[in-house]
Amino acid sequence: MLDTVPLQSRFLDHADHYARWSGLAIGIVAAQQLVTMESGDITMPLVFAITAFGLCAVGGVLLGDALTLRPQEAVRTASLAPRLVRDQVPPRMAPLLLLQAASLVTLLVMGAVTASSDPARTAGRVITVTCEGMRASLGPWPGLYYSGPMFAALAVGTPVCVWALRRIAHGPGDDQQRRDRAWAITGAWGLLVSSQVLLVVLMIFVALTEKACAGPLGAATIVVICPLGLLSLFTFGWSLVTVVAPRAVDDEAADDGTFDDE
Repeated sequence: MLDTVPLQSRFLDHADHYARWSGLAIGIVAAQQLVTMESGDITMPLVFAITAFGLCAVGGVLLGDALTLRPQEAVRTASLAPRLVRDQVPPRMAPLLLLQAASLVTLLVMGAVTASSDPARTAGRVITVTCEGMRASLGPWPGLYYSGPMFAALAVGTPVCVWALRRIAHGPGDDQQRRDRAWAITGAWGLLVSSQVLLVVLMIFVALTEKACAGPLGAATIVVICPLGLLSLFTFGWSLVTVVAPRAVDDEAADDGTFDDE
């Protein structure tokens, strides 16, 4: 039997999927180009690559949400209960991502406060410690030199995602559709946050273990950030799956008659 559904209609039905996947693909390509660019500092291209990937993922999801077809209902109904953003986002993963975002900002602020100039007189790239009675510079350190692009990405991506979640919560569509769209945006923001947390944790770990000069405070810092890095790996994987297929995690719970995010 021939398919009588117009090609344009079939494309619009899945335009949100194509946009999300394209955002991830463009982000991967952009990250590959940035990480291989010529630079005297091997860390800054990595910072740009991670930042570009996260922003492309957010942009693809937002474009996909804008292209999502709204259901055409003959009779529109309204509920007296107000729609809240927190009712649309993943109930367990959203607090974890907020915790990571707060941890990321804390680490970047601490990095900016404790950073110093390297021998090339570039501020915000290393941390200076005393090692066996001599001053030593450890790096790369997440000072302002490296954290600037990260702060900029958070400053751009976070308000846009919050605005999109509010628009979804108060916009048209059934509950399942709003939930799927909100989960996709949450996942995209999770990619932006968790990838940057992983990079910052890696930078701190490499700097503090470079010359075994970190001391007790440095050892304590490593103990604290390692679990944060493991958590970021988990949330990065969850966010990636959610962006690719936001219903994939929810369908199994729906079949059981419950809604969960794990």
